[in-house]
Amino acid sequence: MSKLSTSAVSGLRTTVDAACANPVSDIPGVTVVVVNKNGEELFAHSAGNRGVGSSEKMTLDNIFWIASCTKMITGIACMQLVEQGLLALDDSAQVAKLSSELRDVKVLTSDGKLVEKSKPITLRMLLNHTAGFGYTFFNEKLRDYSKPIGYDEFSGHSFDMLQPLVNQPGEAWEYGINIDWAGVLVERVTGLSLNDYMQKNIMQPLGLKNISMFPSGDMKAKLAHMNFRNPDGKLSAFDHLQRRPLIVETEDQVKSCFNSGGAGCFAKPQEYAQILAVLLNNGTSLITGAQILKQATVDEMFKNQIPNLPSFARNGIPDAKPWLTNPIPDLYPAPGHEQGWGLTFMLTGGPTGRSPGTAQWAGLPNLWWWCDREKGIAGIVCSQVLPFADAKVLGLWFGVEGGIYAGLQ
Repeated sequence: MSKLSTSAVSGLRTTVDAACANPVSDIPGVTVVVVNKNGEELFAHSAGNRGVGSSEKMTLDNIFWIASCTKMITGIACMQLVEQGLLALDDSAQVAKLSSELRDVKVLTSDGKLVEKSKPITLRMLLNHTAGFGYTFFNEKLRDYSKPIGYDEFSGHSFDMLQPLVNQPGEAWEYGINIDWAGVLVERVTGLSLNDYMQKNIMQPLGLKNISMFPSGDMKAKLAHMNFRNPDGKLSAFDHLQRRPLIVETEDQVKSCFNSGGAGCFAKPQEYAQILAVLLNNGTSLITGAQILKQATVDEMFKNQIPNLPSFARNGIPDAKPWLTNPIPDLYPAPGHEQGWGLTFMLTGGPTGRSPGTAQWAGLPNLWWWCDREKGIAGIVCSQVLPFADAKVLGLWFGVEGGIYAGLQ
């Protein structure tokens, strides 16, 4: 079973503290949690403050908007329903029946016209980002098409999901609102809101009380602040992007808020790490004993779904909305390592000591997780800094991961 030496833990603590040393130009505050497949925490540490200008220290109890780290949880929900025969990965007729929006969606061409799609959409395409959807902050064509109103993928309003495709289904990998639509399929086939489904079938069996699309009063009281790194490298306080779920109060208001399977969850990092531990242990929690997925299902999630697109990660992603993201030339710079995409996350080895086929993904305000089933280790680095792909947080993630593998006993 994976363990860390005491010197490794001490070194990691120093690394995390140093990343938050300068409150003006470093990371405002961060939490790092690393677990083994038993769900045992090998490392859990917070540093810095709750936000720029805050005198409160960041603690392990602080709650983060985890943004696209939600996608993996939505993938688990979908695959539970695949196991039960309620959803199918490759049944386009089922998708069309459950969602007239996906049946009728058009494809946006480079000259701004809408054309019919050449083939129907499947759940597998949604989960592996080949259905054809994009994000306005990563796709200039989509951003410009949406003018003058624009699409805001974090509005909590279903209008912002009614986007055209930017590619023909099955023809390209493009990161976008695909998994939001997978979450809609979960809702339509179960009759539950996505958040209610997740609570009943993922969070409750795993004993997790602080992961939700609609944070409790207690979670909101511990919410980490959002921050922005200006072009000169200095930090400013910033308003929350995922705002509507934080201000809805009545049952009707909650019901009217879109449940974003792509970006909707708020979480305590230690609890998110327990979901990673379940994936390490092939679908079963060794803490609660609950099996939320079969091993064969986890194997399928960790299988490269796009072997025909080996360069998908190195095509470059533009900063179509620079206040949300930096340009991304490479999703994970790891020359010589084979890269793929599973069901909701990237698969890649790398220079830190991680195994080939390790799962990883991120969240817009610079959160990064990885899950190495071969070596039985997983972790998450959480900050709340915009724009995405912040060099300081990326440096910390690589430093932490390298320190973990160097210190494994």
